[in-house]
Amino acid sequence: MMQDTGYKIQDKDMHHASGIMHQRTITVAVAGNPNSGKSTLINAIAGTRLYVGNWPGVTVEKKSALFEYEGTNIKLVDLPGTYSLSPYTQEEIIARDYLVHEKPDAIINVVDATNLERNLYLTVQLLELGIPVVMALNIHDEAVSKGYKIDIKIMEDALGIKVIPTVATKKIGLNELLRAVTDTSGHHPKKLNYGSDIEAAASAVEKQIKNSYPQLLKKYPLRWLIFKLMEEDSHVMEEINVGDKSFIEEATKHLKKAHGNDVESIMADERYALASGLTHEVLKKPEFRKMEMTEKIDKIVLNRFLGIPIFLAAMWVVFKLTFDFSAPFADWIDAMTTGPFKRWAEAILGFIHAPEWTVSLATDGVIAGVGFVIVFVPVIFAMMFFITFLEGSGYMARAAFVMDRAMHAIGLHGKSFIPMLLGFGCNVPAVYATRVLENPRDKALTSLLIPLMSCGARLPVYVVFIGAFFTAYAGTVLWSLYVMGIALAVLMGIIFKRTLFKGESPMFIMELPPYRMPSFRSLMIHTWEKGKHFLIKAGTYILAVSILVWFLLNLPWGVENKKDSYLGKMGQVIAPVLEPVGFGNWEAASSLVSGLIAKEIVVGTMGEIYVQKKDEKKEQPALTDDLKEMGTSFASAVRDSASNVISTFGISSLSSEESAEEKEERSPLRDVIKSKFTPLSAYAFIAFVLLYMPCVVVAIAMRQEFGTWKWFGIAFAYQMALAWIVAFTIYQGGKLIGLG
Repeated sequence: MMQDTGYKIQDKDMHHASGIMHQRTITVAVAGNPNSGKSTLINAIAGTRLYVGNWPGVTVEKKSALFEYEGTNIKLVDLPGTYSLSPYTQEEIIARDYLVHEKPDAIINVVDATNLERNLYLTVQLLELGIPVVMALNIHDEAVSKGYKIDIKIMEDALGIKVIPTVATKKIGLNELLRAVTDTSGHHPKKLNYGSDIEAAASAVEKQIKNSYPQLLKKYPLRWLIFKLMEEDSHVMEEINVGDKSFIEEATKHLKKAHGNDVESIMADERYALASGLTHEVLKKPEFRKMEMTEKIDKIVLNRFLGIPIFLAAMWVVFKLTFDFSAPFADWIDAMTTGPFKRWAEAILGFIHAPEWTVSLATDGVIAGVGFVIVFVPVIFAMMFFITFLEGSGYMARAAFVMDRAMHAIGLHGKSFIPMLLGFGCNVPAVYATRVLENPRDKALTSLLIPLMSCGARLPVYVVFIGAFFTAYAGTVLWSLYVMGIALAVLMGIIFKRTLFKGESPMFIMELPPYRMPSFRSLMIHTWEKGKHFLIKAGTYILAVSILVWFLLNLPWGVENKKDSYLGKMGQVIAPVLEPVGFGNWEAASSLVSGLIAKEIVVGTMGEIYVQKKDEKKEQPALTDDLKEMGTSFASAVRDSASNVISTFGISSLSSEESAEEKEERSPLRDVIKSKFTPLSAYAFIAFVLLYMPCVVVAIAMRQEFGTWKWFGIAFAYQMALAWIVAFTIYQGGKLIGLG
């Protein structure tokens, strides 16, 4: 097998311009179980040139790519990961509908070579569609290392398809896979025998379809349609409207009498039997199996006493590394946006004699507002990287398993914890991820609890306040906020379980993939996919809001005191409500109002309010001096970041041992905040930011998922109340014990 894939990617936008439409173009669907390495295989083939969108009418992510391989244009469509094509989940319905209605030219069936029998169930269902199939026998290197021997030739003969061993993480077998895909024309898979009783019933249904409903033969794969009618699949029966169903009852009468009344179960049993029989035929395992590394690790990680402490420790390490690695780069970006970038904008606008208000809008509105958010991009991408590592390594699934017992206490199961874990990155995709839950009750309850998971958008607020007040305990304070969110989610879940969502907790069945070391390339691609959401918001959405906040701060025209601006007046109205929780001033209240749109904006608004424009004129550095300083300071940031990661304690770039020069250059916002807040009120404030209402984008996601504003209304009401109560408890409780 070859290492080099030997194909080249062709941009979708270049498709028409390059004239490749005149070449042969085939559409290839990629189907496979979750944890089969399907995403890694797609990324190995298409890399960062994947086009990411949504499937029509839903918010499930759709990935596709168009590239040329040996004179053939291949359009690759990544189907959602599914264990079967039964229409029980949104992902299964999407995958099945695409294969049935869009009729791709071929299917790449990604199969985990280490879990052959389980994966072959989907393979059997794919063969029923009659579409040419090429099997990517993925993770083949792990199967070999375990001593598994898979007879490829027998499998190919039994299924009537090409089987290509692949190792997606090392790009092994991709050439052979793509070559097989381009050579599938006219090669239809073998028609598997489901036993005399099922085949007899199928023949009777087939005869009736050909005689009475010949129009269906052009619209649906025949054998697949026969089986769906025999199973009386509700989606298919509703879609085709066959009218008189007596012929189905007559055809399956003997089958039901011999095997039971549930034809769907009979069919499922036969598919499992085919998958099991083929596995035993082609797979030979070592006679004496030693305990694998995954089992050894799981004995510790899944221990009933050690599991949760290990999970909390793992989260603490992630947050500590995130802060330690990214802080110097955040400081560098902060220095650049408040220094050279702002000076250059002022110089350019001054050169063209722009009005003073335009200069203020550009520097104090656009650069300062967006700059206060962009400065935290390193923090967010670092966290996404480490969380992606935990997902790719297989530990995240263990975290869900470990939390299953705790989740039962709030009326959910461990599977619901996965969307909640995704909420640590961003609450929006986490709400969309609830569609993997089959029960509408589970979806609603999980969505109500997701906003209590501290998303990346809140990080900018944490970092500013932690950097100002808690430098010696930065990692621990950050960790405490995430633990607080989890603990309150459990508490609110218990309350909701006994009020809005009464009933038994569902059972939890989830696959635990083996531990693997994710490839660096895969980590970077997935980190980018998760982090770019923040970048897009920072570059477009937050830019618009920053400009809006600038106008609110500067209207009515000519207002000298920002307290008299529109935003200041809004803050003054709300401030008395926040007085008992430690930050009853119009500045903090105004910032929280803007945070209702997006939590990142809290920092930008504070910067607009607190950081006053200085009138004194200083000698401006030359452009060459600015460029030189940018280079040397970046090198210093790289050095400090490496030092922080190696260091066990503290964060050097934010430590109390800063030099006089560093203190002078420290972010002006932190200096002002230190004079406006106490450590106690600062912690109460960031706890309030953690808990108060979800941002508008989350509101829209809830509306899309549930078709009603009801659940967002409930989330808004309980989170505003919870935020106030917790902040009040922290501030007033702290004062009572002498921490004020």
